[in-house]
Amino acid sequence: MLEGSILQLLETAHRHSSRPIHFGVYYKNTLVALCHALEDHILTDENKPLVITAFQRGKWYLEEAERYADIANHSRQIVIMASPDTGFAEHPTSQLSNVDLVALDATDPVTQEWHLIILSPKYTAMVLCQELSIADYGSGGIPTSDLERKFYGLWTFEPTLVRETAELAIAHIQKYNPELAENLLSDQQAIPPAVITSENLLTVVSRVVDYLKTGQEQLSIPTALRQKALDSNLLSNEVQAFLRMAQLMDLADIDNPMAAEEVSAIAETMGQLLDLPAWQIKRLKLAALLHRIDPLRTAQSVLTPAASTQPQEIAPSCPLSCPLIPGAQVLRKMSRLRAVAQIITHQTEYWDGTGEPAGLAGDAIPLESRILALVADFQWRVNQLKSSQQNRAEIFAQALVECRQQCDRFDPKLLDALTLLVMGLQQGLDLPLMTSKVSTGMWLIDSRWDSQSKTSEEIGSYPQ
Repeated sequence: MLEGSILQLLETAHRHSSRPIHFGVYYKNTLVALCHALEDHILTDENKPLVITAFQRGKWYLEEAERYADIANHSRQIVIMASPDTGFAEHPTSQLSNVDLVALDATDPVTQEWHLIILSPKYTAMVLCQELSIADYGSGGIPTSDLERKFYGLWTFEPTLVRETAELAIAHIQKYNPELAENLLSDQQAIPPAVITSENLLTVVSRVVDYLKTGQEQLSIPTALRQKALDSNLLSNEVQAFLRMAQLMDLADIDNPMAAEEVSAIAETMGQLLDLPAWQIKRLKLAALLHRIDPLRTAQSVLTPAASTQPQEIAPSCPLSCPLIPGAQVLRKMSRLRAVAQIITHQTEYWDGTGEPAGLAGDAIPLESRILALVADFQWRVNQLKSSQQNRAEIFAQALVECRQQCDRFDPKLLDALTLLVMGLQQGLDLPLMTSKVSTGMWLIDSRWDSQSKTSEEIGSYPQ
């Protein structure tokens, strides 16, 4: 990272924190899709967000200047940083009252960065990347195709991180235009901290996924191998969009902020106890990481597994009569996540058939849905008991007892498997808990997942 760049300052601030930042490498075509999605989402935001961008060079801004005229009409203020080119300051968009340009010096490290920082009361979003150096590209050198240029950095919806980066950007602007920086600080302080809701996130995530998929469909690179690399980068970021959404939902739950990671770890161990194939365990882990994204559940039903939900409309053509739940429907936009959507949708079914949304019973409920329902309930109960005076072994035992009392909800054979797991936990077994690195989501995707969800017969049985 370039010394004095905004990316480097952010990385330094978090290097030794409890939540270090995980960075990834992005092709330019991926960043174009991400930024266009986030920019166009501004057009639907009646709250007029504050927008800070860095375009590297004025010529890249000029290619987007017409779009930015529309974006300016829906924004409180837009600041554009770039190394100036002919027409940079003269374009009509640059003359708008709420658009300010910062002409960067040629030696400024920010001229090598690509930023899009959005602060709105309803959501926050950020793309923060730095182009790879000639040395980073290695022997192949800088790509001849503009779309294959590579950038190192991150994108996120996390409010505290976005606001922190905005402050770093404003401090950088202060070196060029103190008055503008002062106005931006006032604007930032006037925007209340974003209250992130699953409904708001669902809308922006859906748009991001749509734009990334369009980017895949429009790829035109001379060789298949090079095109595959760009396609994989787009696909990886589609997965990351969902993981970021799930991560934010966990962070918003002050009582249970590690739910997704812990449920995923328990589900993985359960899958191993049941001798499930590796591809199915990977799919189960991903479903566990995303299991709280359904925005139509009430806050109580998301955070309290025992609570009931309202029946949803059923889609007749959907496998297993999957309901039209928006959270699951967004997942189905990715062919490889349709089976994951099905698992999440049916985690609220009951073994005796009295659950929702489709009233499935027994082995008709997908196996992964049954596992997910049980381990999510168990994790929630363990978390609730942590504040008690009981020791680790007693907490696990009590949570298991409470799960067993719900024989109408859970598969009895899975309860037996959970009993074996609890015995291991009581004897010191460590779960494979890890902070999900949303900058590398592809490890959870298996190439053998086809576009169709497995039927209940295919995934509804397990070794005896």
